[in-house]
Amino acid sequence: MKITVRAALTTVLTGALLASAPAAVAEDRTRHGEHAGVQSVLDRAVSEAGLPGAMAEVRNGDSTWFGQAGAADLNTGRELAPQDRFRIGSTTKTFVATVILQLEAEHRLSLDDSVEHWLPGLVDGNGYDGSRITIRQLLDHTSGIHNFAMTQLAEDEFVGQPFLRHRFDSFTPRQLVEIAIAYKPTFAPGAGWEYSDTNYLLAGMIVEQATGHGLAQEIAQRITKPLHLKSTYEPTGDDTRIHGPHGRLYSKLMVPGDTTPSYDVTEQNPSLGFGSGDMISTNGDLGTFFRALLEGRLLPPAQQGEMFTMLDPQGGWIDKSHYGLGVASMDLSCGTVWGMGGAIDGSWSYTFGTRDGRHILSTEVNGDWANGSWKTPIGVFTAELEAEFCKPAPTAATS
Repeated sequence: MKITVRAALTTVLTGALLASAPAAVAEDRTRHGEHAGVQSVLDRAVSEAGLPGAMAEVRNGDSTWFGQAGAADLNTGRELAPQDRFRIGSTTKTFVATVILQLEAEHRLSLDDSVEHWLPGLVDGNGYDGSRITIRQLLDHTSGIHNFAMTQLAEDEFVGQPFLRHRFDSFTPRQLVEIAIAYKPTFAPGAGWEYSDTNYLLAGMIVEQATGHGLAQEIAQRITKPLHLKSTYEPTGDDTRIHGPHGRLYSKLMVPGDTTPSYDVTEQNPSLGFGSGDMISTNGDLGTFFRALLEGRLLPPAQQGEMFTMLDPQGGWIDKSHYGLGVASMDLSCGTVWGMGGAIDGSWSYTFGTRDGRHILSTEVNGDWANGSWKTPIGVFTAELEAEFCKPAPTAATS
């Protein structure tokens, strides 16, 4: 499904995914230095998982490293490049949550405000009462509102071959909410946890109501322009293109199987991902954004604390992961990293780093599958995080 693929978010990864080939790492040590482990995973993402291409950028203090494997375009064979833009899927949610928290800091709204207060009558009936659902519950996925991306419409029109016919369909935010609330609530507000793109669709609509401006304008004015993220934007209207340098994005249309054919799905209508999964960026821009966020440069301490107060999805999400307000934490073998990931047809990405923001890895693959034992691209990303953040400390040279 477009936006965040639920099947991927509930995949339990095995320890085998973290294994890397020591010989390959040693062989590539000279060219890639301390990031040879990450490069080895990128290479394996192409050679073993069968992905078209994989790339990563690492920032550690003042140093930056970029690595890639495979192709940005299978027709031309062009390699992936640092400036290549891609669809970031649910990492859009981090931008939206940041805007909401900035508005709270400005006393223009409260996380305890109800959905009914800002969007009167929209979430009502069929077991829903918008006056009992808060903005906080939207941001931390405890609202109980059904995910429009997990409906019969989504199954019928956006899985398998139908996706190729429907990927240019246009939706309004209100239409997507109506699709969601045609299904009963998953649970009473605050009584459970379940990932729902509808939550951030509503959060995006609340931003527009609170400011009188479009969501894309608020994200630009508050985040991308101040941080000089020149390759990051939320599409407006039905703009199906990726503007600026980019490779091609390939999809198996959510049909499993190592021999399933893939299709070029680079162009697609972003309206289905409003507020929840439609933005476009680069590894470099995402690294800059998450460094600023983790360092506390985008939010005052109170809002920073709220964003990074993590909930345990208790098996309802990615293994060894917790969720805050638009951000996630991942438990590695050597500690915890913080950030967010996104999945959309043809493009999966992760950006995670240390809590102080000094050490960041941002990575993307231009395919939405992973063959063999890799299960999904999440296996690739987990292996990259382990290789980068849990590598042995360098030893001092001896004479």
